[in-house]
Amino acid sequence: MGDRDRAERDAMTVEIVFAVVTAALLAAVTFAAVCAPALLASGRAGSGLVRVAACTAGVVFLGRVVDVLLRFGRRGTEREIGGRAPSATGKGRTPAGDQPIQPGRTSPDS
Repeated sequence: MGDRDRAERDAMTVEIVFAVVTAALLAAVTFAAVCAPALLASGRAGSGLVRVAACTAGVVFLGRVVDVLLRFGRRGTEREIGGRAPSATGKGRTPAGDQPIQPGRTSPDS
């Protein structure tokens, strides 16, 4: 039981770091893209664009972190870490029955 808790904590730590790093990169790109016209503008227009760029980058950062962590939370409830949820048909196939669960393998009846 202790290993599983450790694995879950490690997985969550990796996911948080991934979320923060990708959010920071995305926010930096957003800030640069919105702020680029401020280099050409002068005075109040330039400072206004910098403020808009900072707000937009903040929203993008928070949105990315929330999106990644919510997706991780949904993935954790759908299946156990390191395992796979059983299919709805119970025969190793997806509920639609079109594709085998393991990529690259065919079903026994094909």
